[in-house]
Order: sequence, then C-alpha cells, then structure tokens
Amino acid sequence: MHFNFELILFYAVLVCGGLYLLDIIFFAPRRQRKAHAQGKTPHMPIIMDYARSFFPVLLIVFLLRAFLFEPFRIPSGSLEPTLLQGDFILVNKYQYGTRLPITQTKLFGDGKPQRGDIMVFRWPANKSYDFVKRVIGLPGDHISYVNKELYINGQKIPQVELGKAIAYDEQGMKRTMLKKQENLLNVQHEMFVDPERTSRDYRDLVVPAGMYFVLGDNRDDSADSRYWGFVPEENIVGKAILIWMSWDGIHTTVRWNRIGKSVYE
Repeated sequence: MHFNFELILFYAVLVCGGLYLLDIIFFAPRRQRKAHAQGKTPHMPIIMDYARSFFPVLLIVFLLRAFLFEPFRIPSGSLEPTLLQGDFILVNKYQYGTRLPITQTKLFGDGKPQRGDIMVFRWPANKSYDFVKRVIGLPGDHISYVNKELYINGQKIPQVELGKAIAYDEQGMKRTMLKKQENLLNVQHEMFVDPERTSRDYRDLVVPAGMYFVLGDNRDDSADSRYWGFVPEENIVGKAILIWMSWDGIHTTVRWNRIGKSVYE
C-alpha cells in the first residue's frame, strides 16, 4: 500500500490547526469563565494541549517540505552506481519553480531541468508513486539508444570503460556489472551495464514539448522512459542534490562515507 505522506501531513496540519483555532475562540474562554466561577485554575483537555503543541511543528515541517526541501529514500538500484538502494536524498523543491503542495500547480519560477540532472518526479503511469532518474533528453531532442550506447541529436555520447564492479539486487544476490563513465555533453557520471542482458534499442525518438526523457544510470536494470514514456513537466517534484543518510540493507549497516555527499560527485 502506498501512502501519500504530503497529503497525510496536510490533513494533520488542518486538524491540529482547526482544533487550535476552536480552542482559542470557543473552548478556552469557556474554561476560564468556569474555572473563575469555581475559584480554580483552568485545565486544558489533553487533546487541545496536543493540538496546540504539534500544530506549529507540523506547519513548519509541511512548509519546508512543500516549498524548499523534501527527503526521499532510494528504493531500488536503478541509479547505481550514483545512488544506491537505501540512500536517503534531499530534493530541492524550488530549483524548477515553486509549486503548490497537493495540486502541484506552478506558482512562480522559470527554472527547467538540465541534461544530466537527477530528477524526482511523479510516475506518469501512476502519480501516487515518486521516481528518480537522470534527465537525458530535453524538449525537442532526438534520442537514440543502440547497443547500449546513447545518441543525442545525432551525436554519440562518449563512454569510457572503468572495469568490472559488484552490484546487489533487491534480494541481496551479487551481480557482476561493467562500470563505465559517460560524458553526457559535458556532464560526466558513472554508469552500469549488464553484459549478460540485451539492449532495449530506440532510434530517433523525438522528445515532445513540455516533456523529458529520463534514464537510470544502471542502464540494464531501470524502468525508465524506454519502457513507459516521457515525463511531463507538471509531474516534476524537484532536483536531487545531497545524500543525507545511507543504509545498507544487505549488510545492515550505515554507509558513513556517503553521508553528506553530493549526488553529482
């Protein structure tokens, strides 16, 4: 079952704020009058005490999360070796324009995703799920992917082989991958390809206006634009910027060396 944390947090703010407001306007004056008549100190009900205590905290968290930065957990290895399963990343919510929470209506800002950005977005097939991939194709670009090599507007994207690497799948099984460095039109990043898997090829795919073509860095183990299509601009959540925590579920340990690391290093 998928939980929309932003919506849950929004409702929590509404409930606590509503109780807080009702208490200030109606219940608190009644308590004071009753206590004064009885010569006692007013006693605040526990539910009102909790609402008053939690409301400012929930409101601050909601505003920070909605307009500035939002944490996300990486659930799979589709962006290995850049992002590992169990990484917790911080996402800049205003880099591509500030949007209203819940409805995602754009308020202001004209920032656009750039080629090479690692972008969080709502999956076009089901917007209740958040995906994270690397931006490859911008509106109007011609994209080809042939024999595990990428072409953008007819230009072959250089790859340099770095050797073999060990990766783990979601069940903890080891896999031997070929590690490469790709120069994505002056944006360099590492990537994995699986020598045992066949390539899912596309030739001269044109990215429509207002859309983006995204890929995982783990090219043979990523559900991305090759399978379900383009990302509409209105689905964009923000730009991944930093790893703030990393948990290795296979070896049940914290990856201390990844904490505080930029996702573009």
